[in-house]
Amino acid sequence: MEKLSGLGHLFMTIFLNHFSSFMVIPAITDVTMAAVCPGQDECSLAIYLSGFQQAIIGVGTLVMMPLVGNLSDKYGRKALLTVPLTFTIIPLAILAYSRSRSFFYAYYVLKILTAMFCEGSVHCLALAYVADNVSVERRASAFGILSGIGSSAFVCGTLSTRFLSTASTFQVSVAVAIVAAVYMRVFLRDSIVEDDISAPLMSEKKGEVHDACSDRKSPKKDLEVFKTMPSLEDTICLLKTSVTFSQAAMVMFFSNLADVGLHASLMYYLKARFHFNKDQFADLMVISGIAGTISQLLVMPMLAPSLGEERLLSIGLFFNCVHMLLYGIGWSSWVSYAAAMFSIFFVFSQPCIRSIVSKQVGPCDQGKAQGCISGIGSFANVVSPLVFSPLTALFLSERAPFNFPGFSLMCSGFVSMVAFIQSMMIRAAPPISNHNKSNTCNYVDA
Repeated sequence: MEKLSGLGHLFMTIFLNHFSSFMVIPAITDVTMAAVCPGQDECSLAIYLSGFQQAIIGVGTLVMMPLVGNLSDKYGRKALLTVPLTFTIIPLAILAYSRSRSFFYAYYVLKILTAMFCEGSVHCLALAYVADNVSVERRASAFGILSGIGSSAFVCGTLSTRFLSTASTFQVSVAVAIVAAVYMRVFLRDSIVEDDISAPLMSEKKGEVHDACSDRKSPKKDLEVFKTMPSLEDTICLLKTSVTFSQAAMVMFFSNLADVGLHASLMYYLKARFHFNKDQFADLMVISGIAGTISQLLVMPMLAPSLGEERLLSIGLFFNCVHMLLYGIGWSSWVSYAAAMFSIFFVFSQPCIRSIVSKQVGPCDQGKAQGCISGIGSFANVVSPLVFSPLTALFLSERAPFNFPGFSLMCSGFVSMVAFIQSMMIRAAPPISNHNKSNTCNYVDA
C-alpha cells in the first residue's frame, strides 16, 4: 500500500507503547482492590477512586489535546511524541517496585498528573503522522491498520499478563515502555507535510495551502509555546469548517461517553457479579483483541474503499451498542465472552471518525484537527465517570433500588445508540467551494 512501508518505525513505536500500557490493565483492578479494600470482591470506594481519576485525567486531556496537536503542527510529531512516551514510564515504575497501599496512592497521584498530558496524545500524534504521509483515498485504510497495530499490541500485552505474576507484569511493562521511547528517538523520522498527499479542502489551490504552511513557519509567527494554544473561539471555528466535521465531533462525544462508561464499570461489574480475576480479565481482553485485530488489519482495508467511512462508522457503532447491552443483561459469565467477540465489528468506529475528520482540513492542520477531536472525546471522559461510576457503585451495592447489577452497562448501550443515530446523518462532504473557502475561519493563524 502506498507510503505504508515508510510508516514501519511508527507502527513499531505504537506497538511497543500500547503493549506496555495494555498489559497492566487486567492486573490494575486486582491491585486497586487489594490496596483499597483487601479481601473484597465489591468495593464502592475503588469504583469512586477510578471514576475520579478518569474525570480529572479527562479535564487535563480536554485542555492538552488541542495544544499537543497545535504544537505538533509547529514543532513536529517526533518532538511531541517524546514527552508522553517518557512520562508514562514513571507511574508504572512505582507499581513495578511495590504494590502496597502507600505505593498504590503514589501511583494514583502520579498517574493522574502524567496522564493529563499523555492520555491519548500518542494516538493523536500517530494519526497526524499517518495523515502527513498517506493520500486521502488511502487514509481510512491506513488509520484502520494503525488501530489494528494497537489491537495486536492489546492482544499480545493481555496475553502475556495471563502468564506473568502481578509483580512481573509491571516490571515487564516498564522495560517495554523504555524500549518504546528509545526506539522512537533513534529510528523514527519526523514527518514532512507534502502538498500532493494532503487534502486541500481548506484551500482551492495547493499553492495556497503551501503558503499557509509557510506562514505558520515564518519567524514572525514563531511565538512562545502558550501562544500556540487554541482558544475556544479557534475550536468553534474549526468545528464550523464543515457540517461533516461537527457531526463527527458529536459522534465522537457520545461514542466516548459510552465507551468510558463501559470501561469504568465493566471490570468491577464482572468481579462483583462473576468473581473474575486478573487471568479471566486477560482472557476476555485477548478474545476481544484478536477479533479486533483481524478486523482492522484484514477486514477494514477491504471494506473501506467500497463502503466508505460513513457506512463503516454506522456499522461499528451499531455493534458497539449491541455488545454493551449484552454485557448489561449477561446472565452467565459466558455471555461476557460472547459479547467480546463483537469487537470484530465495533472497532470500525474510531478509525472511521478520525479519517472523516482528517479529510475536512488541509495539510497544515492535521495535528490541530486530531487534537480538537481528541479534546472533544476528553470532555466525554470527564462527564462519563461522573455519571457512570456512582451508578455502577449503587447497583452493585445492597442499596440498589432494584436488582439489576448491569444497569450502568445498559445505560452505556443507550448512549452508544445516540452516537449510532447521529452517525447515520453523516454524508461524505464535497470539496469546499470557492465561496466556502473565503468564509472559512482563519484558525491557522492562532
